[in-house]
Order: sequence, then C-alpha cells, then structure tokens
Amino acid sequence: MDKLVHAQGSLIDLAIRFGPRALVAVLTLAAGGFVARWIGRTGERGLTRLDLEPPVRTLLLRIVRLVVIGGFAILALANLGVDLLPLIAGLSVIGAGIALATQGVLSNAVAGLTIIFTKPYRIGDFIAVVGVEGRVEEISIFNTTLVHTDRSRVVVPNRKIVGEILHNYGKIRQTRVSVAVAFEVDLVGALRTVREAVASNPRVLDEPKALIQVAEAAASGFRIDVRPWVAVADYGLAEGELYVGIDSALRARGLAIGYPQLELRMPGRTANAPSGGPID
Repeated sequence: MDKLVHAQGSLIDLAIRFGPRALVAVLTLAAGGFVARWIGRTGERGLTRLDLEPPVRTLLLRIVRLVVIGGFAILALANLGVDLLPLIAGLSVIGAGIALATQGVLSNAVAGLTIIFTKPYRIGDFIAVVGVEGRVEEISIFNTTLVHTDRSRVVVPNRKIVGEILHNYGKIRQTRVSVAVAFEVDLVGALRTVREAVASNPRVLDEPKALIQVAEAAASGFRIDVRPWVAVADYGLAEGELYVGIDSALRARGLAIGYPQLELRMPGRTANAPSGGPID
C-alpha cells in the first residue's frame, strides 16, 4: 500500500509539474497545424501566379508545411524542457550521413529546383538533350520524362540536363523537303505550284510562313527547298505527305521532275548514223 500511495503521489506531482507544459505543447502543435494549412493556402495562390506545373506546386507546398510543423514541434519540445542541443547535434550527424549516402538523389533534387524556377522547357515542349529527344510529359523534382516519337518514354535524371546543351523546339517544328525540277520548266510556275501544294496540306501551319525557295542548280535540275512549320505531333507524318502532294501537283501541270542525266559521246560516230549502226 505504501508503494501504491507513493506512486500515486509521484504521478500527481508529475501532473502538476508537467501537465501545463504538456497542454501548452499540444496547443502549440495544434496551432502549428493551423498555421501550416493557412500558409499552404496562401502559398498555393502565390505559386499559381508563378505559373508552375501542378506536381511542382504540390511538392513545394508540402515542403513548406513540413517546415512550419517542424518549427512548431521544436517549440513544443522546448516548452516540455527537452534539451534541444543534443537532439540537433544528433540530427545533424544523421543528416550528414544521409546526404553522403544520397548524393545523386540530392543533386537531382537541386537540378530539379533549378529547372522549375529557370523554366528552360515546359510540359508539351519538344526537346533534345544528352543524346535523347522527345516531348516533355512530366517534370518532377528528380527527373524529366520524355515521350519519344515511337511512343516510348525516356526518363532523364535532372542532373544530366542542367549544365548540358539543350535544344528546345517548343511545340512546333520546321520540317524540310527538297524536290528537283528540270531545267527547261517554267521555274516561276514550278514555285507557285509547290506553294499551292504546301498550303493545301492541313498539317502545315499558316504561321510562321513556310520558306520555299530555289536552293541551287544541281546536276539533275533546279533544287527547290521547302521548309514549312508543323506541330510536333505532325512532324513525322508531314514530310511524307508533302513529298506526295508536291509530286502530284507538279505532274498534274506537266512540270517535269528533275533526275540525274548522263550524256555519252562516242568518238568516230557520225551524227546521222542509225542507232544500231556500226561504230568506227
């Protein structure tokens, strides 16, 4: 009975000494949760004005909430009389060990934040970097996912992108086709026919204007260079359709297609000799 009375007295003494502190600690944590939600709502409106991608906004808001709750948790522990200096020292040692073990992950995260805030590309852009290319499907804190033209996905770590030469095509690309017409055709009429054929293709964009010009006088005839703009999704199909459309338009108007020719002259043969005659 003496032990029970002593234990009961100890519990009452602890309740009197630490009860108010525990209550204040609980209220501090509750206030931390309220403040974290309020800061999260306010931060969400601010990040929306920055025009960040939805997954990135969610990640940043979670980080902010964790930081706020962590700060209030430290206040609660300090109110309970917990010595924070050894705790902070221990957490520092653990953090250093984790940082050494996850150097690649941390470098990807830092590179991801750099991409998020500098915006060298956006979701939907077609980019080429570190030997791969594709349409940007997702930008996360650790990597960037590209959709290749064969519909496969390429996951590129963000640290491989930052600091590399990046070619961002945007959402449209300039394709290129080339066609040769014979030297004897009406070159002005041939250019007009090519322009009409290009304009009739539904994949070709009205703006920017397609570049259509005579590139050179080649051995097979005048080479006409055609460089229209198309959407990224139409890039692979537009080239073949343009070749078919331009060829059909030129043939329909009787404009000869240029092709390599070789004139062979044989010494000793008279000009009026029959084709099957002997050669001296």
